[in-house]
Amino acid sequence: MKLQRKNMLRASALGALVVSGALVLTACGSDDNTKTADGSAKPSAAAAGDIKCDGAKGKLLASGSSAQKNAVELWIKNYMAACSGVEVNYKSSSSGEGIVAFNQGTVGFAGSDSALKPEQVEESKKICTGGQGINLPMVGGPVALGFNIAGVDKLNLDAATVANIFNDKIKKWDDEAIKKLNPGVTLPSTAIQAFHRSDDSGTTENVTKYLKAAAPDAWPHEAAKKWAAPGGQAASGSAGVAAQVKQVDGAIGYFELSFASSQGIKTVDLNTGAAAPVKATGENASKAISAAKIAGTGSDLALKLDYTTKAEGAYPLVLVTYEVVCDKGNKAETLPTVKSFLNYTASDAGQKVLLENGYAPIPAEINTKVREAINSLG
Repeated sequence: MKLQRKNMLRASALGALVVSGALVLTACGSDDNTKTADGSAKPSAAAAGDIKCDGAKGKLLASGSSAQKNAVELWIKNYMAACSGVEVNYKSSSSGEGIVAFNQGTVGFAGSDSALKPEQVEESKKICTGGQGINLPMVGGPVALGFNIAGVDKLNLDAATVANIFNDKIKKWDDEAIKKLNPGVTLPSTAIQAFHRSDDSGTTENVTKYLKAAAPDAWPHEAAKKWAAPGGQAASGSAGVAAQVKQVDGAIGYFELSFASSQGIKTVDLNTGAAAPVKATGENASKAISAAKIAGTGSDLALKLDYTTKAEGAYPLVLVTYEVVCDKGNKAETLPTVKSFLNYTASDAGQKVLLENGYAPIPAEINTKVREAINSLG
């Protein structure tokens, strides 16, 4: 696609970014003039106006987490429109594959929904000459619990009840534990159909971290990317789980909020102990991420999330994806592009893209440190 000049971008429709988000989240098109020749949404003029290319050139390869796929695609579209002659290519695969590619030196950065493990950091030193791989939190988001119960439009659950549902202990929707959390709601005796991921998944890891932390008595399994609880039914990928929930009466499953938004799937409000149950929204996820502590040292900003927060309006079932880069020892030919691109993603404009598309911006106090770390890359 031929890159547009900045002054042409300013002539784009004011709602270009909103249209872009709708295309990503719903896969529905329209016949207006906010699309390019290939049918994709035009970049946002406002977002592109804040991009500083700063010597970026050539081709930058990256790969990893599929959880951030929609966000990264929007970022790339805006960035490439602003920086003529630069190509950024992100292969959405998995966090594990992204880290492998990073430690093999085949990508400029990797996306991962879990921080580097000590052995991965050690391995990265072979590629990051004089340095090592670090974790830069860039994309936050709520993991929604989507449900499909005929006649039920609103559902409150707490961590222990969610754990018992997915642990095959609660089998009917009119179970007393669920009724207690939903006074005034007529719940059917429909059998619960719980769906989980069949593939190893960072989303599964974050869900099980939440259950292990917030309901340890009800969730005896270790947090892991591979589903360990008995019972339930498996589906491939978040898209597969969402498709099953949408189709099956009595179903419940977990997936990133964008999958619920795009398919009109109702989502659970979590009873966290706050004054009111909390909805799964980008804003509420950001509030929960604000309670995270930085577990990394130096320019490594790996986070320790607080899945037990009871802060008002904080949705604790969250996922954070990191961009994994070398703090020192980056390849000279790609370093300017890595810094330029990541400076955009961490900018106010870049983070605004997240909120407008079902993700959660990284809280300002953490994001300030992310920007400092990006500027210090060598």
